[in-house]
Amino acid sequence: MALNQLTALTLADARAGLRAKQFSARELAVAHNDAVERIAPLNAFITATPEAALKMAEAADARLAQGEARPLDGIPLAVKDLFCTKGVLTTAASHILDGFTPPYESTVTEKLWAAGAVMLGKTNLDEFAMGSSTTTSYYGPTENPWRRDAKIHPGDNRPLVPGGSSGGSAAAVAARAALGATGTDTGGSIRQPASFTGIVGLKPTYGRCSRWGVVAFASSLDHPGPMTRTVRDAAIMLTAMAGHDPKDSTSAPLPVPDFEAALTGDIRGLRVGIPREYRVDGMRGEIDAAWQRAARWLAEAGAEIVPDISLPHTKYALPAYYVIAPAEASSNLARYDGVKFGLRVEGDSLDDMYEKTRAAGFGAEVRRRVLIGTYVLSAGYYDAYYLKAQRVRTLIARDFARAFERVDCLLTPTTPSAAFAIGEKSDDPVAMYLNDVFTVPADLAGIPAISVPTELFAGLPLGMQIIGRAFDEATVLRVAGVLESAAGFAHLPGFVG
Repeated sequence: MALNQLTALTLADARAGLRAKQFSARELAVAHNDAVERIAPLNAFITATPEAALKMAEAADARLAQGEARPLDGIPLAVKDLFCTKGVLTTAASHILDGFTPPYESTVTEKLWAAGAVMLGKTNLDEFAMGSSTTTSYYGPTENPWRRDAKIHPGDNRPLVPGGSSGGSAAAVAARAALGATGTDTGGSIRQPASFTGIVGLKPTYGRCSRWGVVAFASSLDHPGPMTRTVRDAAIMLTAMAGHDPKDSTSAPLPVPDFEAALTGDIRGLRVGIPREYRVDGMRGEIDAAWQRAARWLAEAGAEIVPDISLPHTKYALPAYYVIAPAEASSNLARYDGVKFGLRVEGDSLDDMYEKTRAAGFGAEVRRRVLIGTYVLSAGYYDAYYLKAQRVRTLIARDFARAFERVDCLLTPTTPSAAFAIGEKSDDPVAMYLNDVFTVPADLAGIPAISVPTELFAGLPLGMQIIGRAFDEATVLRVAGVLESAAGFAHLPGFVG
């Protein structure tokens, strides 16, 4: 099998091919190492690990030869550079973590390696996962492998953002340089880049996947999850990633279902709600039409569409999020002081060293959010901002709970637009933040949600989102699988590894 054919496989197909001995894990790793090199112009990776990939692949081959295959044996994956990896540079795309090589492994990646997966490298992201475009990285922006159609956008050949913050992971998977990747979702950072790059992105329930060893942005909002090319691949990866972790106090002590087994293709009798509040002002008619088509596909598959479900506090989700997340970031990022690890800029005193290190180490977006967070936590403002935002968060979670008394899941667009050009919204933070308008509510409620590519919008991919009850990823995946089959999205980006 030719190398380009190996990179074109889905994760599930590669697993089957390895077990049938149609090719070796080493051959698969070599093909993907080459693809990582070929997509270098996209700047999707901060650190490639080709030698580690070959070593891990050879170990997988030995197990496969002995009939001791593990669930993900020989599967090449990329890792968002927010997950600590033992002995491998971990930067969170920030200058302040220069040279940080963890002596430990994050729980999620440890589970993936224990399942036999192969590490291709660490992917680019918005600095400390703060962004919706993967343009705030200290290591430069990542480009979307999709390009604007010259017939639709004559003369506009500007590179596009891959979304953020997990843009490097999304670009690597979309460009066929990895069979899957880890991401994190705090306000939409798995689902939004998945929509922008035409892949599947799953945010599990808060507590389903351990946060231990994941560089913290906002501790009550961070959700590790898989980014893949198909819903089945996402189910396979989630099964390996999930599970209780005593090292994470927020990890749920629940058994992990076989999520792949949930993909029965049968959604007859399921009730799918359409939330009226997700029809925001200024939504393009084409996106609303795509939403209606997705609902029709699910209805044709036997689901009952329940229109006009109300989530009345949705309009407060973005402002509440942009109080809570910066507040938690301000607290979490206080540990970066130049003393224990990472960048150190010497000063005339200890305080001077702190100030110079943090000024040099943090980029503009991180500084902006730290300042906002420090302000809303300060005396005299805590009750007016932070405490009020937490109360709104409770109301949003309550809205979802009431909706799920009537329906089994919700269907919405993932994003209010397709991918935009790099630099297009850099000078307008509010416009950038509005990219998360459809994704933030599920993060605040801590419930599972997935983005599935359904069609092209002005020549670029567009995703639809399925949102479900807490710890009911099985239903979310089942509905997503049916939507994926109905949509039949088979388009490829212009830049393929």
